Amino acid sequence: MKKIVVLLTLLVFFQVNAQENPEKELGIWYMYNGSHKLTDKFSIKSMAHFRFFEIGDDLQQYILRFGANYKFNKNFSATLGYAFLDTDTSYGIQGGTFGDHRIYEDLLANHKLGELSFAHRLRAEHRFFNSQTGHLLRYQLGLGYPISKKWSSYIYDEIFFDFDGGDAYNQNWFGLGVKYQLSKVVKLQLGYMSININNQNLDRIQLGIAISTDHRKKK
Repeated sequence: MKKIVVLLTLLVFFQVNAQENPEKELGIWYMYNGSHKLTDKFSIKSMAHFRFFEIGDDLQQYILRFGANYKFNKNFSATLGYAFLDTDTSYGIQGGTFGDHRIYEDLLANHKLGELSFAHRLRAEHRFFNSQTGHLLRYQLGLGYPISKKWSSYIYDEIFFDFDGGDAYNQNWFGLGVKYQLSKVVKLQLGYMSININNQNLDRIQLGIAISTDHRKKK
């Protein structure tokens, strides 16, 4: 366990010196994810990500996401929400920034096989940007496995499909890492993700904090 943490930590501080090609840079995502229970069935989801082309430099994108989640049972739920993305499409120079408004719907399913947990997410996104509209369909399969009472590991893959003409395939995300349960409310995350998009392969370190709160009335 310590070797995994040391290796991922070293990757965070490692940066390739190339200046013109984002594929040769190790970028980083700083992530906040929140889940806030209101009732047994309803909860609010919140998210803020700051995504950099390089370690701590050259902001590529920030994204804010909010949604209302309804839980059908212990294994199935759905989310309806809104997201705003501000994206810089150019690497190493100023310019190319545009805003992207999205409405999204999630269908989520969870189940277990022994200690191994499975998480499925099917997401539809409807984009409004630069006086244009677009539609994405995303499917993510995630697996989680407990290492100890506090530590857990995860791995996932997510594929994106574009329904606006041309090639249906849009991009693919593959990630893995570890999580640490700091308290009942706070969980920390350290991971690595590989992004395949526009014939490019990008490497990203992920540093995250997840906050889960319960606002249900005490019985």
